[in-house]
Amino acid sequence: MIRHIVLLKARLDVTEAQIATIFADLHRLDLPGLLAIHSGRSESPEKIERGYLHGFTVDFTDWQALAAYQDHPDHKRVGAALTAAAQGGIDGILVFDLAIP
Repeated sequence: MIRHIVLLKARLDVTEAQIATIFADLHRLDLPGLLAIHSGRSESPEKIERGYLHGFTVDFTDWQALAAYQDHPDHKRVGAALTAAAQGGIDGILVFDLAIP
């Protein structure tokens, strides 16, 4: 399984409602090999998010499913909305892909 982890440092003028709309669109994705999506605002007691207060994970069956997701037009639409909401565009987004045995 591959866990695709995305963290967002939102622009100051972006509201929680706007982020919720982006995440709702993300949750509507229904692609082969996509196992689960989880999203939300950080609730970390450590408070070391460094401005990355929102994020999501998407679990895929394998690397091929992740690659198909990355090329899919629905992912590109959600990605464009996420990038537009991020502080500094793509610079306000962190992505980490983790293979889980």
